[in-house]
Amino acid sequence: MLDFPRWKIWSICLALAIGVLISIPTFIPESVAQRWGIGSMPRVNLGLDLSGGSHLMLEADTTDLAKQNLIRMEEMVRTEMRRADPPIAIGDISTTGGRLSFFVRDGSRVDAAVERLRTLTQPSGMTGQRDWNVQVVDSTRVVLTPTEAGLAQATDAAMQVATEVVRKRIDEMGTREPTIIRQGAERIVVQVPGLQDPAALKALLGKTAKLEFKLVDLTANPQDVAQGRAPVGSEIIPYPDNPSGVPLIAVKRRAMLTGDELINAQLSYNQQTNEPVVSITFNSEGGRKFARVTQENVNKPFAMVLDGKVLSAPNINEPILGGQAQISGRFTTDSANQLAIALRSGKLPVALKVVEERTVGPDLGADSIRAGTLASAIAAIAVVIFMFVSYGRFGLYADLAVVINIFVILGVMALLNATLTLPGIAGFVLTIGTAVDANVLINERVREEIRRGRSPTQAVEHGYKEASRTIFEANVTHAIAGIIMFILGSGQVKGFAVVLLIGIATSVFTAVVFTRMLVSQWLRRTRPASLHI
Repeated sequence: MLDFPRWKIWSICLALAIGVLISIPTFIPESVAQRWGIGSMPRVNLGLDLSGGSHLMLEADTTDLAKQNLIRMEEMVRTEMRRADPPIAIGDISTTGGRLSFFVRDGSRVDAAVERLRTLTQPSGMTGQRDWNVQVVDSTRVVLTPTEAGLAQATDAAMQVATEVVRKRIDEMGTREPTIIRQGAERIVVQVPGLQDPAALKALLGKTAKLEFKLVDLTANPQDVAQGRAPVGSEIIPYPDNPSGVPLIAVKRRAMLTGDELINAQLSYNQQTNEPVVSITFNSEGGRKFARVTQENVNKPFAMVLDGKVLSAPNINEPILGGQAQISGRFTTDSANQLAIALRSGKLPVALKVVEERTVGPDLGADSIRAGTLASAIAAIAVVIFMFVSYGRFGLYADLAVVINIFVILGVMALLNATLTLPGIAGFVLTIGTAVDANVLINERVREEIRRGRSPTQAVEHGYKEASRTIFEANVTHAIAGIIMFILGSGQVKGFAVVLLIGIATSVFTAVVFTRMLVSQWLRRTRPASLHI
């Protein structure tokens, strides 16, 4: 017991000192910390319920996703029929009723067409179904119908990608510790602490950011365009800023280039008009494609299409080489910056709409912090008084361990960039209350050893040794419960679990290791003939 190596003493003191030092910026207002030059040090983040902020629930537009699946399958069918040797001639593809159907012109090639189409379908998880059913109707008509399992699988895959895109976009806004979690099959919950005006967030997340470059169809009759009729191979899409006054334009269906081949997008300003624009940079493949397309279409207009609307349709005056271009479209600085963020983050695989919106004011959080701080202070004072009255010097050591434990918990939370929520404060107060349990067990065990007639050193040694086993076993069960809450929980439940797990680890260290060091140093220095505990 008295053999406590010097290196061990220094290691324990150093670890606790670091924990306390790291916790200090959390108690200092951020503006003051910046003035003192410690603004970059880690500090505990406050959750939405403590700092206020915005809560949004986004829901996937599954109708739009099903439509995209049809479009993608239509392209795959055309490509697969062309790849056949010899190619399989088919009639126009219909997408009526959410399914694809077409005629095979040569009835003898129907089986060959079906065989090639089956290679385009995939198994849907463990359901035994494939994502598309392929049927032959009226001997020459082939019908492809998406299965429910296939749609569910497509929705799940799209939501996984959408969650990551949403996370990237919010991170680009520079917010701290947003919470972004899937809820059910089709929803995403977004909580951004500190953001009181969710309008910009909604505008950013509402963009699918599907960027396409398409040639304008110059053969289209203006009167037909005004009435929404497009030539074969073209489509009519909205063009709100069309100089002709008609808010529509005819463009080729096939995109020359898409935003999938972007590697960067930045807000910049047009050097001639000083208007905000978005400068984009293509990857090497996209750059080559863009150069080739602009070389082949000099003096022709091409449309920049974002989410199905034309932003602008400038003329190609000369080949655009170098893989860079600018998107203009009567932007403000904020809207151009939001578009740049959306393009950098990638397009959403499915359109998302806001179905729930809440704004939490900072006043409620401030009240919670005050109540939590008061509860923590009262709990700490009550524990300190009880331990000192009950166990004297040993209780004083336990009190010191509790106080240091509070700072170390905050230091570890800051180091892990953890977020403190309202349930987290409850976990914090609970940790303070239970932190001395270990010392109560140790002290009672020491008392028992004294009653058995052991010397002070032997009583303390046996007390710590026998109680430590019980302490570790009890905390292991607490830790298991905390880990399960952390894995299965979300939001505030996870916040509670984080504080609980950190508190368990730090309280065991301070209550057992730190107090044992203090007691051993006292015994070694004074070597008392008896213990009063």
